[in-house]
Amino acid sequence: MHMLMLQLNKFFSLVGLCGVLACLNQAIAAEDSPWIPLFDGQSLQNWKASENPQTFRVVDGAIIAHGPRAHLFYIGDPNHSADFKNFEFEAEVLSKPGANSGIFFHTAFQNKGWPEQGFEVQINNSQPEHDGYLEMKKTGSLYGVRNIYKPMAPDNQWFTLQISVRNQRIQVRLNNALLVDYVEPPMQGAGRSQRLSSGTFALQGHDPESQVRFRNLRVKRLPDDLDDSAQPAPFDDVARDLLKLGGDNFPLIDFHTHVKGGLTLEETLDHMRLTGINHGIAVNGGVGFPITNNAGIEAFRQSMLGAPCYIALQAEGREWPSLFSREAIAKFDYVFTDAMTISDHRGQRTRLWIPEEVIIPDKQIFMDHLVSNIVQILDTEPIDIYVNPTYLPEVIAAEYHALWTPERMDRVIAAAVRNGVAVEINSRFRIPSAAFIKRAKAANVKFTLGTNNADRDLGRLEYSLQMIRECGLTWKDMWMPKPDGQKPVQARRIP
Repeated sequence: MHMLMLQLNKFFSLVGLCGVLACLNQAIAAEDSPWIPLFDGQSLQNWKASENPQTFRVVDGAIIAHGPRAHLFYIGDPNHSADFKNFEFEAEVLSKPGANSGIFFHTAFQNKGWPEQGFEVQINNSQPEHDGYLEMKKTGSLYGVRNIYKPMAPDNQWFTLQISVRNQRIQVRLNNALLVDYVEPPMQGAGRSQRLSSGTFALQGHDPESQVRFRNLRVKRLPDDLDDSAQPAPFDDVARDLLKLGGDNFPLIDFHTHVKGGLTLEETLDHMRLTGINHGIAVNGGVGFPITNNAGIEAFRQSMLGAPCYIALQAEGREWPSLFSREAIAKFDYVFTDAMTISDHRGQRTRLWIPEEVIIPDKQIFMDHLVSNIVQILDTEPIDIYVNPTYLPEVIAAEYHALWTPERMDRVIAAAVRNGVAVEINSRFRIPSAAFIKRAKAANVKFTLGTNNADRDLGRLEYSLQMIRECGLTWKDMWMPKPDGQKPVQARRIP
């Protein structure tokens, strides 16, 4: 038996070594594969335009897409087939303000319309609402599959898009920063017809107002039999809902994420790439919290540079506006607060999540006092989002539906509308109720999704997904941060 075990150990060691050598050989083969230039810098030779060929022309060594909808397909040459399965692709891109375009792969020539085969990597840094439609998906998105919502590339500057396909795995990088790492599940999902297979590349001319330039397009073939051990995320009902909403232009963003409790920024980005949920990362600012002055704001901002996520200030306590300047606050993508720290009926500072600090001699008086505090916060504090809405202390939380009467809900909703403040749908606390959301929607309140994680568990916005379905929310009901230069002066109420 001992001799048999030794032989088995030797056998499995050889198998493992062979696997390592196979992977190493594949990596060497991929590295040694030549880059194939797809564009000669002078003409559209080896490319074929559909629908409106005049949309594409070559100027100063770049392909310009500017005109009515059209797509420019790579058709190959005598030395290189236009059919690619596994590959590395890159192109330098320059997007003019307001432009919308894309790079398709695994696609095939068609005479007109949007390509029906393959996948698109989106190019859109700043396109405004267009014919009643605001495209939420920004540059670097794997269109409708893994979307990026924060613009990560400036207009009027060249940037590099890199796309790789290895069997069922798609990665998208912008200037070498990994934005998308998607492994296609083995089953059809959310009604999506596109599946990884093989095909050619295409450049998109989106509309007459859009202008995008492409140069230095090249591709490197990878072996068809690559051994990539990447596994897809579990494709359950939640994943199916997320994929469906992403395809429907719904902004899947957890605007209330904290990097704390052992959670790192890289783990947060891994969560984004795995689930398709983007993040807004908030730092707590206020008396007794990590940030108490302008220098703290700048240090946090510097720590987040280059990350494909929004940054936010969670304003704590009612004295927070006196701690920071207008200019410092404006460096955040948005600011939010809640009414979980207030002065109670005795005038004492009370943190509603700490049972020992909560004194409620009369529930109705407490509720009226709480609602008055919420309305005052919405009327006086320079915030974009009201979070943890309708939160109640543990001692009365079971009576939520009785205590949050329609009249109390309407007072909060009216204050949010009056001040242009969005309301969070919070998945950790499962608030507000569907009744509140429906009343707020009828009043044209905008919503955000949020978790307010206390530890490394970010979840997948399960309660938010339930409310989206139950309350019939669409992308038009959702709030989004304004780009730099278009932000409202939310600091107007800071003295």
